[in-house]
Amino acid sequence: MADYDGLIGRQIPHDSNAEQAVLGSMLIDHRCVPDVMGAIRAVEFYSDTNREIFETIESMFNFSLVIDPLTVLDRMKTNGVHNDNSNGYIKELLAITPTAANVMEYVKIVREKAMLRALADAGNDIASMAVDGTGGAPEILETAEKRIYALRQGRNSTGLEELGTILRGVFEQIAEAGQSGKSITGLSTGLGDLDRMIMGLNRSDLVILAARPGVGKTSLALNVALHVAKTTELSVAVFSLEMSREQLAMRLISSESFVNSRKLQTGQLSAQEWKRLSSAAEAIGAAKLLINDNPSLSVADMNAQCRRVSNLGLVVIDYLQLMQSAGGTTRYSGENRTQVVSDMSRMMKIMAKELNVPVLCLSQLSRESVKREDKKPRLADLRESGAIEQDADVVLGLYLGDEAERHNVAECIVLKNRRGETGVIELQWLPEFTTFSTIDKQHSEEDG
Repeated sequence: MADYDGLIGRQIPHDSNAEQAVLGSMLIDHRCVPDVMGAIRAVEFYSDTNREIFETIESMFNFSLVIDPLTVLDRMKTNGVHNDNSNGYIKELLAITPTAANVMEYVKIVREKAMLRALADAGNDIASMAVDGTGGAPEILETAEKRIYALRQGRNSTGLEELGTILRGVFEQIAEAGQSGKSITGLSTGLGDLDRMIMGLNRSDLVILAARPGVGKTSLALNVALHVAKTTELSVAVFSLEMSREQLAMRLISSESFVNSRKLQTGQLSAQEWKRLSSAAEAIGAAKLLINDNPSLSVADMNAQCRRVSNLGLVVIDYLQLMQSAGGTTRYSGENRTQVVSDMSRMMKIMAKELNVPVLCLSQLSRESVKREDKKPRLADLRESGAIEQDADVVLGLYLGDEAERHNVAECIVLKNRRGETGVIELQWLPEFTTFSTIDKQHSEEDG
């Protein structure tokens, strides 16, 4: 039980009647048990006795056992939580519960009281940190934001959880995927061949897109960000540490309107191009695409800002080597710089898990790749690679051959893929519109 010393003299938020009604409903009508198990957890019960009975019913549900007053009492004996008052208390639960029809309303009350207790607990901890001087103001603020964000998302600090509980969530994901009819599990990148290989951009995944300068990694990332923002109701956060927000907007509107980016910079446009530009601006403006071009951001800064974005679906960071460490430093030498980049890589993976969204981060490749005869990206080419390769769920390498080699055909090389195979995806690169597209293989074969 949490320490509520700061609330001495005040009543700790809870509702015993609602807790008893939840338990009584499950004992009266076992058909409501699945709904209750999907909506509330044992830790949200204030009373130790009520929590133990709920945990007993939960364990029986996980093993598909019959749930009624007699079987629950028997299971309580097996679990060692039965005492002389247990029989009488179960009878009391049955007597005070008017109907199981309103069980989800009772659940709502219990969860609200649990949320108030969690808020009080977080407030006390934060106040203690501030008074005791545990860390500086930035660290305390970061802790406070994490605690509040976890509560807002309906998650307390995670601990050990029974496999049976986890499996229920897995089965729900499988059923949801089957009902959706989609062939991928994550967000679509807008590039069909890439989606099929990596199964889209999946929640809590860290995806690294690596290339040498000037190859088009920013353009590809923007293409993906805009596609997600346009085709879903989700918000997409883009952190650009190199280019200004105006430059990014220029690229986005060029790729959306198919108006040459050079002409956009000069403003020398035909009436038809102005019309396409206007339509593109309207479409882009309606998308929930958020851009921050502050070059001095750290992972902690980005994480804090993302927690305030409602309905967040994707985070894009351009790019890793320009990011600041938590200490506000970007320039390190030798091993120190490698360690700092490795730390930031780990923090980004943690951010992806905390926010429960995919994080797409761009990264530079080392010069070693251009010294080889085969200049195509390899995992070892990641600059200050260290933990980047280890932390990433997916690593993509972008490669543009010489003009004489293949005109405007790029290779997106899947170098690492925790969800499946690796391989090479061919993309059409349209530099005048700063955009990538899937190559129409059927059309290409007919032409050939």
